[in-house]
Amino acid sequence: MGILEKLTGGFGGNKNMNIEEYIDTMEMEEIDALHEPADMYIKPIALERVEDVDVIIDELKKGNIVLLNVSRMIRWPSKLKNCITSLKTFSTKINGDIARIDDDKIMLTPRRIKIIKKTKKR
Repeated sequence: MGILEKLTGGFGGNKNMNIEEYIDTMEMEEIDALHEPADMYIKPIALERVEDVDVIIDELKKGNIVLLNVSRMIRWPSKLKNCITSLKTFSTKINGDIARIDDDKIMLTPRRIKIIKKTKKR
């Protein structure tokens, strides 16, 4: 039985498909056949709560670059400031970097990756 038949069978076309076949089909959908696993990823994360700081720190520890959206946290300037201070302290501690991209975007990098913050004028 092919994948298409399994999928359409799950909608009532084939009542003989068991749960193991369905799970196997679902796992196949998660495989990215076009790209190999990477050493590092750029992860977009929205800072919505103070607890999200831990998620960001975990991503930096894994060696990923974080593109942080702070637009939802702008309503609470003191919380936002505390979060950014914590992230800046952690970035310094691991020899990473942090830079403001625009009003509501911040980039954070893991260890040994630096952001050039000033462009050279010609």
